[in-house]
Amino acid sequence: MPTIYDNVIVLIPFLFGAVVGSFLNVCIYRLPAGLSIVSPPSRCSTCGSGVAFYDNIPILSYILLRGRCRSCGAQFSVQYPFVEALTGVFAALLFYVYGVSPEFFVYFAFTASLIVITFIDLEHRIIPDVISLPGIPIGFAASFFLAAPGVVDSAIGIALGGGLLLGISYSYYLLTKREGMGGGDIKLLAMIGAFLGWKGVIVTVLFSSLVGAVIGGGLIVMSGKKGRYAIPFGPFLAAAALLHLFLGDSIIGWYIRHAVGE
Repeated sequence: MPTIYDNVIVLIPFLFGAVVGSFLNVCIYRLPAGLSIVSPPSRCSTCGSGVAFYDNIPILSYILLRGRCRSCGAQFSVQYPFVEALTGVFAALLFYVYGVSPEFFVYFAFTASLIVITFIDLEHRIIPDVISLPGIPIGFAASFFLAAPGVVDSAIGIALGGGLLLGISYSYYLLTKREGMGGGDIKLLAMIGAFLGWKGVIVTVLFSSLVGAVIGGGLIVMSGKKGRYAIPFGPFLAAAALLHLFLGDSIIGWYIRHAVGE
């Protein structure tokens, strides 16, 4: 049974993640608009009033203020506390798996970038190059210091991740004469390959394609529309990448055991 000490230890990375999640909300709002993520300080988008430090406590301030601006009473999106809580949960999970280690900080930065990409792509249908492009060399550089995936696997992951989606996108265009996948998805998968290696690319593509097909088909059925139904693919790539980060070895091991008939 977990002790009070164990609960406190897990709470610390959660709080750390929630604080970072507050900053991620700034990135999600400002990056698509081309605004600085450093200045000005947080302010209400309705009345322009600055948000005081005591009204900027992750999750708690939203609850105490009932999701409204103290100055004008405008409603804030529930996305703000959700992103903070989500980032906190992932920080706690990463701490549980890796403890205080280089892996924790590298994979937390990777996870945080995927959270930002997911929410931006859901709303604006774009994946910012300012995140994915620097993420490729950062992930490759990290492979020199981490036990996994290793330098070679990271390099192969970059080539496979970028090349695989590029090939699929080009093939789709040749067959349909229509753009089927954006360049942002290609760069994102290359970044995923840099952090997770070539095995991570394969797991990510398989699961994102499966889930994307199921959800996309469901949306078409519910909407009653026929033909093309555009949905952002970045969130599926991000979710599948995180699935591999936490369960990739188990998934691959399960597949190998069943593939060889054990």
